[in-house]
Amino acid sequence: MAAAPHIPRTTGDGRRETNAAAVLRAVLDRGPVARRAIADLCGLSPAAVSRQCADLVRLGLVRELPEQVVSSGVGRPQIPVDLHTGAARGPVAAGVHIGVPASTFGLMDLRGRLLARRRFPHDATEAGELPGRVVEAMRVFLAESVDGRPLLGMGAALGGWVDPGRGTVVRHDALGWRRRQLAAELADGLGGIDVRIDNHARAIAQSEILFGRPAARRSLVHLFVGNVVDAALGIAGVVHQGPGSAAGDVAHLPVPDSTVPCPCGRSGCLGATASNTAVGVTAVRRGIVPEPDAFLVVDAAAAGDRRADRLLRERARAVGRAIALLLDVVNPDLVVVTEHSSLLDPDYLEEIRGAAVDLSHVCQDPGRIVGPHAGTAALPVAAGTVLLNPLFRRPLAVTGKGTAG
Repeated sequence: MAAAPHIPRTTGDGRRETNAAAVLRAVLDRGPVARRAIADLCGLSPAAVSRQCADLVRLGLVRELPEQVVSSGVGRPQIPVDLHTGAARGPVAAGVHIGVPASTFGLMDLRGRLLARRRFPHDATEAGELPGRVVEAMRVFLAESVDGRPLLGMGAALGGWVDPGRGTVVRHDALGWRRRQLAAELADGLGGIDVRIDNHARAIAQSEILFGRPAARRSLVHLFVGNVVDAALGIAGVVHQGPGSAAGDVAHLPVPDSTVPCPCGRSGCLGATASNTAVGVTAVRRGIVPEPDAFLVVDAAAAGDRRADRLLRERARAVGRAIALLLDVVNPDLVVVTEHSSLLDPDYLEEIRGAAVDLSHVCQDPGRIVGPHAGTAALPVAAGTVLLNPLFRRPLAVTGKGTAG
């Protein structure tokens, strides 16, 4: 695999870094785009934009497109610039979502477009051995998919309490991890490439801000409903982490009208009511599926099983009732909900929207409640975003370290 271009650290004027980030963001939003238009978008002088573009081209993040020059007949023709992607063999980012029964690998370009994807089942793997198994499988995936492009590094997203600044999984109950130095483990196993980790709810929220709907940059709440139930809050383009990066634990948020007992000793908690685990257990009790697997319930509903459909609609309404509480507390421009059945069938998203709007005191617009922009690819795209987000924020200071061969 090709080594990523070396991106030097800057210790000079912080305005240079800020301007470079603004230019890179403008190219992401509008590219291919002329330098003159970038200057108007960023409020910078044409000379400053030219300097920043020269740096970004040198670093391999932006490329010039002379074949797309359009001359107005006045002044020098403007050569558009765009992110270095696609056929130009631009840099790529790897991502892994580490789930409980399986993980998902992804490879994406600078626009957040998924170039390759692979599922890695590991439900029989001991939790302590899982990072090593992920490394082994990721090395094979990269060898088969990078195809000579510069690899910037890898992002990893997972449930539980994750401290991205320290690269540590503080607590992941389903895997039994405590204070695990996961970023260092993965980086060492992959030959020292840059590896960054974050909670999957925050990662999807950041993916929405970077690559998704414009409203997400103003304010959003993201609710993730899977084996783990958690949330993330973004304000003005920044995802809130809180002290110790512990923000987002909503598993014990009370769901109106739910009486399901929770291991915490209370009843009606969101995790105990709506998680994949809860749906799987209920489905077995009702004779819908032979084993407690929420994905089997989704498959059964898709095949026409009315009992499975009824259960998924119950879950969707419970999720909607919880979203109503989040809407009333935060009142964001956008609520993004990642829940498997609603990603596959918009009818379940409508159930979520209906329950939320019925109970919310501040939101009467169901269009503010959406699925992730990447759809069923949300998790691998979010994992790659864990790596790409720092690059877009500080393009001159992030260092590409290459990859193992």
